[in-house]
Parts: sequence; structure tokens; C-alpha cells
Amino acid sequence: MKLAHFAILMSLLTLLLFHIPFYCFVFKNLKLTSYSGIMLIVNLIVLMIVVNALFYYLIYFLFRFIAKVLMVISFIINSVALYFIDTYGIIIDESMIGNIFNTNYSESSSYISLKLVIYIFLFGVFPSIYISKANIILPRARRFALVSVQTVVFIFIIVYANSNNWLWIDKNSKTLGGLAMPWSYSVNSLIFYINNKKKTEREILLPKATIQDNEKAVIILVIGESARKQNFSLYGYNKNTNPQLTKLSNVYHFDAISTATYTTAGVKSILEHKKSDDLNEILPNYLYRNNVEVIWRTTNWGEPPLHIKKYQNGDILRQNCKGVGCNYDEILLTDLEEEIQSSKNNKILVILHTSTSHGPSYNKKYPTGFEIFKPVCNSVDLANCSNQDLINAYDNTILYTDHILSTVIGKLKKMNTYKSAMIFVSDHGESLGENNLYMHGLPIKIAPKEQYEIPFIVWISNNSIQLKSYETLSQNHVFHSVLNFLSIKSPIYDEEMNIFIK
Repeated sequence: MKLAHFAILMSLLTLLLFHIPFYCFVFKNLKLTSYSGIMLIVNLIVLMIVVNALFYYLIYFLFRFIAKVLMVISFIINSVALYFIDTYGIIIDESMIGNIFNTNYSESSSYISLKLVIYIFLFGVFPSIYISKANIILPRARRFALVSVQTVVFIFIIVYANSNNWLWIDKNSKTLGGLAMPWSYSVNSLIFYINNKKKTEREILLPKATIQDNEKAVIILVIGESARKQNFSLYGYNKNTNPQLTKLSNVYHFDAISTATYTTAGVKSILEHKKSDDLNEILPNYLYRNNVEVIWRTTNWGEPPLHIKKYQNGDILRQNCKGVGCNYDEILLTDLEEEIQSSKNNKILVILHTSTSHGPSYNKKYPTGFEIFKPVCNSVDLANCSNQDLINAYDNTILYTDHILSTVIGKLKKMNTYKSAMIFVSDHGESLGENNLYMHGLPIKIAPKEQYEIPFIVWISNNSIQLKSYETLSQNHVFHSVLNFLSIKSPIYDEEMNIFIK
């Protein structure tokens, strides 16, 4: 059999044997009555066949001496994975890979059963017998290259032809990726390895810093999620999305630009002293190491490795939280005032990492009482919503952000024994249908301004502190401004990157 035909046959066999859970999920979560839903199902089947056929084609040609061994191993692992998916309803994502790698022999042996043996023989061993006996005719190198390139081009055409379904795929990517064979365990194993290595990667430590006075000072850094500048009425937006902040004194706002359009890079930029691809020591780790009280609260993810004592996520905060706000970002404010005042340190940094404006389900990011702008988009398929409904839902998240920031300021005002300040800056912006683009993540060089023009809002308690005049700030201004406000002297401090005047 020619290699191309063999690769297609193996791909069809992989589809039939191992992807029933995958397509059951697709059928269950798509509108089968809609044209776009039917076309997505058809294209997912075609794409699965073509991608896996290319995989087998490349493996056999490039690793011809061990190709059959690799394919046999793949089918055996596929059969085991299918058993656990069918039996326990698991999704083979990165966290599940971590569980597998951290399971000892006594635990894993408890899963051995007659059903598992049947799965391995029926879906793994029997196909492997055929694979081992198959007589494959290899193509010439030129033919191999031509077929490979044509297949890759075809895959890209299929992907871009379904651009209107990208949001649905993105929303369900974790489940889809965890059910696709052999990609679920192979790709997620690689991701687990990379992320696990990052956790052990040592930061480049910054030079020692010193606290210059004993004045009690607290600064709260609120990291926004997907908040774009143009939808804040503080910046001239025609809808009143900042009714509370506009009534407060000592509130200032600056134009700002994010360094990236996705969370991990945006958060890293906010926390580092200069733009760099290196893993430099970030602000919370640096201050904690130099005797500043650091509190990190989050409903989000994507921060660089943190080396602090007080890291509090939603599960921890929910234990003492009461009320409807516990289901939203207000949970970050749970007992915040009490925790600050109970600190034995004179210098305190609090970081609140929110998720308020993250799509596509904007309408689920705020309590019903904040649904002021109506009607709203209730679908994750944003292209199917009217532009006004989509913007209304997003604007309600900004309205809720306004409430959270105002509440933070209110808590700081009560702590009049502290010199206090709040900085709000977003990790990146958001597209809401402009040029048929949605959400974020485009490379910064080609991204529209909606994805990188962000708010930078500051409140200060003390009128004796003034702010410099800047045309545009960067996210790196946060690091040096916090050092200045807390009176921390450091060799890497840059006065030009500080916004405060004392």
C-alpha cells in the first residue's frame, strides 16, 4: 500500500475508534439545525481526518525505522485514554496529565480491570497487528514534500473558512483538545513539561532594596482583564460607565499602551521593571523579599511564578465571603480592610487580579443589578449578536469595574492612618466587532488599537502628593511608581518611570 493511502486509512481508523466522545461533545453543544453548526461538524470531521493523516504520513516517512513502533504505541495509549474517558468521564488536559505523572504505582494499579484489558486489546492490540504487518511503499522525497505542503495549505483553508466559529472553538478548546487523539495526551504532556519547568526556573534577582522611612503606606494595584480605554466615560465615552469614579476627588487617568494583547505577557509587563523576555524578579516577589507585606488576590490566572506568603484565590476567599458578590470579582474585597490593618508591616502592597471584562460571556461577569445597559448579548457566538447588544454587555462589565474600584477607594479612605493609593491598569484591551474582530490575542504588530489602548487610573489619599504629566504611560510605569510611593530605594529604580511627585 502506498504511504498516503496507509496514512488516510490509519486516520480513518483513529477517527472511528477513538473520537466518539469528541463528536458526542460537539453534537451536544452545537445547534444542529443551523447551517453554521452543520458546516462546523462536517469541517471538524474533515479536519480531524486530514490532520491525523498528515501526522501518520510524516511519522512514517521521517522515522521509517521506528515508525511502526511509534504508531503501535500511539494506538495502545489511545485505547487506554479512551477507556478512562468512557469510564470516568475525564478530560485529558494539562492538569490531568499532571495527575497521571504524579500517580504512584499502588494508585495506578487499582485502575487495572477486565474492561481496561478489553479496551487495550480491542482498540490497541488488534489494529497494531495490522500496522506491524502492513507493507508500505514510500514515496520519493519530492513527492513527499509536495503532498505535505499541499495538505498543510488545505488545513489552513479549512481553518480560515471556519473563522466565524473560532469563538465557539476557543470557548470549548480545553474539552475539544482533551478528547482529540493522539493530541490530547501528546500536546498536553508537552505543555505540562514546559509549565512545570517554568515553575522551577529561577528568577533573575534584582539588587537589594531598602525601606527609607517608617511611614505607614499601602498601595493597591488592581490588574484589569480585557478592559479597553475607549469604553470608560473617564476617557470621554458617551455612556456613563464610570458613575462612581467621576464623583470622587483625587482620581486621575492616563492614556496607556499594553505591551501585548494576551494575559500572561500583559501581567508580566505590569509587574516587571522593564520590558524583557527574561524572567526578571517581579514586583510582588521583589518587595516581599525586601520586607514589604504583599497580598495577592485573584480570580484570574497567567501571572509569572509568585514567591510570596499570602496568595489567595477564589477558593480561599470564598470561605469568608457572603452575598451575591462572592460569585464575581467583589470576592477579592472580602475582609480586605481587616487584613491590611492587621499587618505588622508599615509598607503594604495589595494586588487584585480581576477577570471582570473577559469574554466571550460578558453578561455573566457582573451581578444582575449592574445590567444597566440593555439589551445585552447572551451568546458566546459574538458574531451572531448585534453590535449594540455586544457593546452593552461589555459596558456593564466596565460599570461593574467602576463599582469595584470605587469600593476599593472607599476602604482605603477608612484607613486614615495610612498614606494610601490605588492604581488600576489593564493587561490588554478588547475587540468588540470592529473590522470583524473579537476579543484579543492578535500579535501586537498587527493588532487594532482596541486591543492595546488601555486605562491607567490612579487615586491618591494625600493632597500633598501630585502626579506628573504624561502623554502616554506604559505598563512598566507601575513598578517604579509603587517603589516611589512606598519610599523604597533600589538601584534599578527609574525616576522617569515614576508617576508620583512628593
